[in-house]
Amino acid sequence: MDKSSVNKVVLAYSGGLDTSVILKWLKVEYDCEVVTFTADLGQGEELEPARLNAERAGITEIYIEDLREEFVRDFVFPMFRANAVYEGLYLLGTSIARPLIAKRLVEIAEATGADAVAHGATGKGNDQVRFELNAYALNPDIKVIAPWREWDLNSREKLIAFAEQHQIQIPKDKRGEAPFSVDANLLHTSSEGKVLEDPGKVAPDYVYQRTVDPKDAPDEAETICIGFEKGDAVSINGKKLSPATLLTKLNDYGRKHGIGRLDLVENRFIGMKSRGVYETPGGTILLAAHRGIEQITLERGAAHLKDELMPKYAELIYNGFWFAPEREMLQAAIDKSQEHVAGEVDIELYKGSANIVARRSDQTLYSEAHVTFEEDAVYDQKDAEGFIKLNALRLKLLARRGQGGK
Repeated sequence: MDKSSVNKVVLAYSGGLDTSVILKWLKVEYDCEVVTFTADLGQGEELEPARLNAERAGITEIYIEDLREEFVRDFVFPMFRANAVYEGLYLLGTSIARPLIAKRLVEIAEATGADAVAHGATGKGNDQVRFELNAYALNPDIKVIAPWREWDLNSREKLIAFAEQHQIQIPKDKRGEAPFSVDANLLHTSSEGKVLEDPGKVAPDYVYQRTVDPKDAPDEAETICIGFEKGDAVSINGKKLSPATLLTKLNDYGRKHGIGRLDLVENRFIGMKSRGVYETPGGTILLAAHRGIEQITLERGAAHLKDELMPKYAELIYNGFWFAPEREMLQAAIDKSQEHVAGEVDIELYKGSANIVARRSDQTLYSEAHVTFEEDAVYDQKDAEGFIKLNALRLKLLARRGQGGK
């Protein structure tokens, strides 16, 4: 990239060591103005230090935004309507946050007259792809700066040396090397690297930050009732809640009962495998409940087609194609399927598990009159004979061919 073509850049800024170094590096290497953007996605950290650190660095345009409601309403909930799970297990907690951050980076760039955005994702991971694909989908002319692909500050020692050279304040707890890397938002916590790099070794207990050990969870089960409208959770135990408030409450239940832990070796989009330890307490409960309400309200054909589409939908989110037309096409079909997905689901929470125990809906397709083992007046069991004969016809013809056509 021609560095002289960059006059102003919007940086995704956490206020930590890495992004504080990036902020100064952008000023030194690109000789440009820097705008900082810090998003509150429910990561549970105080964001004022980010503002103070940006001010100390001489930044005058500082954006700190509470995006929790938008995150859950416009990104998490649409994804959960699809029951999206990557590679059978991962609930896409990091993946689904990236398009929202990219969206705001591009919007702030337009509002401030910036011609570039910058992020702190490394050249080995998925996040660089997600940030950049989503940014280009929204503004094809935006310039993207990825310092980890440009600089030679490829160790913590070099980062600290750069920080000291440029009088960047370093908290004492940042001088020692962190035992693992953490990314968090309202949906999940992701831990990777360092002590977790060997998938043959058990993750230390201290890696888990959002849930109690299931063995230490309460010895008595707790049952909660989650209400749904058009596929989205809207209430817990009869109390209406906003999307972010509802997910926060489910996280509290999940934390208490040790729900939502996952130790996974996944296939990154760029080609390598990586080991991550994830905690998605509220999301795990929500997924079980959503499948529970679909069991009685979603017609078989639609339900099975949704399950066929889901892996592709999940892969698109994982790979950074949230704003791609194929994801939007799938979303339209998924949202159509959710028109009558409404009612209540009772979930029993107990020592790491979230199990459906009851479900009710005014939109139910479940008919006791048809499925009863007792005498009924709505179903003639003799009808099944013709149904079976028609479905068996092609199998019989195949079998006869195998017997020489007899």
